[in-house]
Amino acid sequence: MFIGEYQHILDQKKRVAVPAKFRTKFKKGIIITRGLDGCLFIYTSEEWSKIAEKLGSMPVGEKGTRSFIRMVLAGATDGKLDSQGRVLIPDYLKEYAGLKKDVTIAGLFNRLEVWNTKVWEKYKKGAEKNQDEVAEQLGRLGMY
Repeated sequence: MFIGEYQHILDQKKRVAVPAKFRTKFKKGIIITRGLDGCLFIYTSEEWSKIAEKLGSMPVGEKGTRSFIRMVLAGATDGKLDSQGRVLIPDYLKEYAGLKKDVTIAGLFNRLEVWNTKVWEKYKKGAEKNQDEVAEQLGRLGMY
């Protein structure tokens, strides 16, 4: 399980280090793709297989569904961590997420998210303002 926030640097070669405590989970490979809200999603190979299977079985009759499937599946790239636990972020994903030097990696149960740190901070502030409303909605669903 991935949890927590971690501050990292995108180096000049477009590599970012995966937090040390999670590196062993990526021994079989790492998948990076376009995420939601302007971030990147990082999955283990095993988790990606589950996600890709679900996306691949979705009906493509609706334009929005097709678009989402294309964004996630065509936007994905696979890789391996180097000896220092870093992974290369391709240019198209770096541009999509607006990644600069400072990045935040957030653990979200079955995935990691990679954010431009300034964008992450802005997103968090907005989410914090709505936490009471979200808690009420989750309570109605029996989740909180």
